[in-house]
Amino acid sequence: MTSTELTRIPILDLSPEIDELWDELNAAVQRVMRSGHFIMGPDVLAFEEEVAAYLGVKHAVGVNSGTDALIIGLRALGIGSGDEVITTPFTFFATAESISSVGATPVFADIDPKTYNIDPAEVRRHITPRTRAIMPVHLYGNPCEMDEIMAIAEEHGLLVIEDCAQSFGARYRGKQTGTIGNVGAYSFFPSKNLGAFGDGGLLVTDDDDVAELARMLRAHGSRKKYHNEMLGYNSRLDTIQAAILRVKLPHIDRWNEGRRRVAATYNELLRDVSGIVTPELSEGHVFHQYTIRLTDADRDEVQKRLEEQGIGTMVYYPVPQDQLPIYEEKYSVQPQSALAAGQVLSLPIGPCLGRVEQVQVKAALKNALRPANVD
Repeated sequence: MTSTELTRIPILDLSPEIDELWDELNAAVQRVMRSGHFIMGPDVLAFEEEVAAYLGVKHAVGVNSGTDALIIGLRALGIGSGDEVITTPFTFFATAESISSVGATPVFADIDPKTYNIDPAEVRRHITPRTRAIMPVHLYGNPCEMDEIMAIAEEHGLLVIEDCAQSFGARYRGKQTGTIGNVGAYSFFPSKNLGAFGDGGLLVTDDDDVAELARMLRAHGSRKKYHNEMLGYNSRLDTIQAAILRVKLPHIDRWNEGRRRVAATYNELLRDVSGIVTPELSEGHVFHQYTIRLTDADRDEVQKRLEEQGIGTMVYYPVPQDQLPIYEEKYSVQPQSALAAGQVLSLPIGPCLGRVEQVQVKAALKNALRPANVD
């Protein structure tokens, strides 16, 4: 069988969940269209109440994106010029960008090579008198070691804002990620475990004052329209997106469990493939990405050969944040982060991915690795 005869397997296929919920999604969108309430309509408030109940928090504030959730969260916590925020170098740029955007300085602490998450021991090493906060990222849907991070924060009087862009529904020792620190920030980008049909984000907190500030900041710094009290943003969650998220929210635990099943199957199928490291099926991990590490092969060449065989993959992330052009020569290289950036490869994932497709992925991967392995 040639590669053109094989079923192409994308990194993520959203069609199964859309097909499953088509009638409900269609009805929700039509309801909003007929209502005429497109900005901060009833579905926004309803979604905020429902998602707050799901997460177990007092306040949920819908915003325009996960990036805005981070920026508004930082500002609502009073973080700005002269402050340092410790975060991971190994994630998407929005994390450091949000810190820099509020006038603070990102400080990068290296990762644990097993989890790809920020290493608490490295966090401790980077604390200075200017440190105001820690921003852990629950990368790939895998919760960080929050007990250790919170202990460090308490010891040094630091704030914690959790970047949960990839971890909606993930739990750390029974608690939802995003509900452990002072603020949690989520993204509803369409590819996320809970995704909208466009941009969307959420900030959560149990702090009344932080929630009030966040609501002001998302609406041009005003409590009351045309009575602006501070410089804010135009960062409201669209009503249509909120309506779509309301339809999808009741299914998130089932979908996340599906992702865990897919990850478990991958681990089973790939355990006899040499030259790769598979992720642990750790407690609470919701596998936004299923990411392997290639230890004996040229990752970029392997990715190219997989694409030729119809297998979609992604590299999250090829350049650590601290080494991006915007921060060129401002930071020293964090060795574990740099090593991971050259080795990680994310395979197709999704709650509906079948074993047949995963067997095809394995076969293609073994074929792509053949020059570096003895079969």
